[in-house]
Amino acid sequence: MEKPKHKSELVRFTTAGSVDDGKSTLIGRLLYDTKSIFQDQLEAIKMAGERRGETNLNLALLTDGLKAEREQGITIDVAYRYFSTPKRKFIIADSPGHIQYTRNMVTGASTANIALILVDARKGIVEQTRRHAFIASLLQIPHLLICVNKMDLVDYDETVFEKIRQEFADFAIKLNVKDLQFIPISALNGDNVVKKSENMPWFDGSTLLYYLDHVHVASDHNLIDCRFPVQMVIRPNNDAFHDYRAYAGQVAGGVFKTGDTVTLLPSGFSTKITSIELAGNSVEEAFPPMSVSIQLEDDLDLSRGDMLVRPNNQPEVTQDLEVMVCWFSSKPLQERGKYTLVHTTREVRCMVKSIRYKLDINTLHRNQEDTEIGMNDICRLELRTTQPLYVDAYSKNRITGSLILIDEATNETVGAGMVI
Repeated sequence: MEKPKHKSELVRFTTAGSVDDGKSTLIGRLLYDTKSIFQDQLEAIKMAGERRGETNLNLALLTDGLKAEREQGITIDVAYRYFSTPKRKFIIADSPGHIQYTRNMVTGASTANIALILVDARKGIVEQTRRHAFIASLLQIPHLLICVNKMDLVDYDETVFEKIRQEFADFAIKLNVKDLQFIPISALNGDNVVKKSENMPWFDGSTLLYYLDHVHVASDHNLIDCRFPVQMVIRPNNDAFHDYRAYAGQVAGGVFKTGDTVTLLPSGFSTKITSIELAGNSVEEAFPPMSVSIQLEDDLDLSRGDMLVRPNNQPEVTQDLEVMVCWFSSKPLQERGKYTLVHTTREVRCMVKSIRYKLDINTLHRNQEDTEIGMNDICRLELRTTQPLYVDAYSKNRITGSLILIDEATNETVGAGMVI
């Protein structure tokens, strides 16, 4: 099914990789070369660099906003930056490279269309490269771009790039990656970032910006299975809108059109869509990731946490879930422990029935003996919820197939999960 045309496509991408491989510098270079920086921002990072005794413009300071990040020269939390080209709007999530901030990387990558994994040309593929590539494949990020950075420090040597490309391609065979590309760059000097590099005439591929502008992301959303989790009921109760009732939320899958027959979950009743509104204007259809309000023909019981679907295409309704979970908390995961589970717009309580296995990121080995799940570990769990959820497999729908776990005592988000 062809996605309806939109004025300007929104593309989200995340950066990942090991420590000091130039993620923040690359984003700074992208923003600088696409003229997406205000003059006062430029002056501020010049002054910050001078205070630290740096002679060159430190573009990494554009994204490293926390004081501790600037002092240590590392990225700690996810920094979001925005820029646009005539064709597309971009949201960038600059994720930390340190192993103890893997949870922040998962947060930044969870909504991305593209994962940019940076590799230091001098060091090649390291443990964090494999870890982040695996997480990107686990999160079903459709496009994986390997940027071999710091090519200026290896004299722009083609053999260095080819060796890294071959080694990563061999590792990626084990991963579920649909689209894998490689670009040799120098973020510091701008080689192959926005402009074609004169130092690497042997590379006949595109620049990073050209890739970002032209990679096909329209089919990344599921446009087949109609899913509309209700976020809130709009009921103005005033004279102008005396009988108005609409259901607001974000389309999680499929295309909803005026006149379509829909089924309400959990009640199972069917009715028709009479109108769809986007920002106060009527539209004929709604598709991911649009946030709209939908009016229905009949006055049926529908509230937050319920879902609109097609009569002959429904999600699985279940209380037993098999999930892959990335654990965020320093407090270990408790088998038989109870947590709050948030799925789309529903919040229920759940219990960990069993820990199936813990995953070794480097070898992708499933360890069934070790059930001690600590911070940044990835494991497979069996969960039981107090109420039925309307779920799809994460591989089918990244919204209806994802969930988070919250510690009931501290209200801390302790894990992010993907339904298998």
